[in-house]
Amino acid sequence: MTQSSLFATYARADLKFEKGEGAWLTTQDNRRFLDFAAGIAVNSLGHAHPHLVDALKAQAEKLWHVSNLYDIPGQQRLGERLCAATFADKVFFTNSGAEALECAVKTARRYHYGKGNVDKTTIITFDGAFHGRTLAMIAAGGQEKYLEGFGEKAPGFVNLPAPDIDLVKSAVGETTAAILIEPIQGEGGIREIAPSFLQALRSLCDELDILLIYDEVQTGVGRTGYLFAHQEYGIEPDIMAIAKGIGGGFPMGACMAREEVAQAMVPGTHGSTYGGNPLAMAVGNAVLDVVLEEGFLERVRDISLVLKQRLAEIRDAHSDILTEIRGRGLLLGLKLTVPPAELLAACRGEGLLAVPAGDNVLRLAPPLIIGQEEIDFAMNSLDKALAKVSANQKDNH
Repeated sequence: MTQSSLFATYARADLKFEKGEGAWLTTQDNRRFLDFAAGIAVNSLGHAHPHLVDALKAQAEKLWHVSNLYDIPGQQRLGERLCAATFADKVFFTNSGAEALECAVKTARRYHYGKGNVDKTTIITFDGAFHGRTLAMIAAGGQEKYLEGFGEKAPGFVNLPAPDIDLVKSAVGETTAAILIEPIQGEGGIREIAPSFLQALRSLCDELDILLIYDEVQTGVGRTGYLFAHQEYGIEPDIMAIAKGIGGGFPMGACMAREEVAQAMVPGTHGSTYGGNPLAMAVGNAVLDVVLEEGFLERVRDISLVLKQRLAEIRDAHSDILTEIRGRGLLLGLKLTVPPAELLAACRGEGLLAVPAGDNVLRLAPPLIIGQEEIDFAMNSLDKALAKVSANQKDNH
């Protein structure tokens, strides 16, 4: 086998996909797979969605990139639409979720700096969090496996072992600028944060002039059946980072904030060469065209209930391997008694793609456009895969 010219940072499956349509992918050797990973919750509208393809083609024939030295009309339009649909008044466009979160942290610190509180720079985060792979964001997540080998941990982050309001209160100090949390921990194992805890955070932040930052990179843009996960409970942040689903497969993200918070980010305080370029904005606007269509999110909620009911039946039939169904909408986790890689391999053998997560969980994050046919295929494949894993376990004992 010839040596690869690529960094060896990925444990890749030996699958080479050539084309996709809807929730289905086809390999170069013409094998077909149902995609319940969606590029790790990215392909919100599946593969080759006609409206997204048309939008990207039309923009590609006109203009790709000019930089943020100039006004980009697509940014203005997408920004206005995102603000109209959320708590936010201002948006900064990025290329990725990690960049959106970097911007969120800078915005929080700059807000306090603008008020003369130059020492308020500490961000409180929670165990099991994943906020990206930059040096600052691996420090924010606090997980040793991501920090190891990269030198001193970036300062300014306090990681708490659990979402417990008494722990938060004891950690808050004179330097606390913000609290950063995912409404549902994705990489951490599809662990939901209780609305009562988010409400307690909101109250504490209001009381002490601390900013509440949501990481909705994985949970946003319809993934939970609401445009953003927090909207189900109405507990709003001051700043929010989004990415993944908003680009439908095109790399883009955004940092969104309230007017009072964003106004400290004046010319020269932040920037991005590619962020918000015309191609990304064309696709982002096209994604919103579909997701904000009347009835679309309601349909996601309906189909997710069907999927959860079917998963509950499968859990009952395979309780030796599958012990719990987690998550909301179409961000679901299967808590296992075996390593997720075992079930993942068996699922691939049955033509179903999923993605592992922490806490011994296999993640299901299908495109938001799935229907009954896809659920039937997925559940049939999962049933067979679990039976295979269970038989292997018995053989090994």
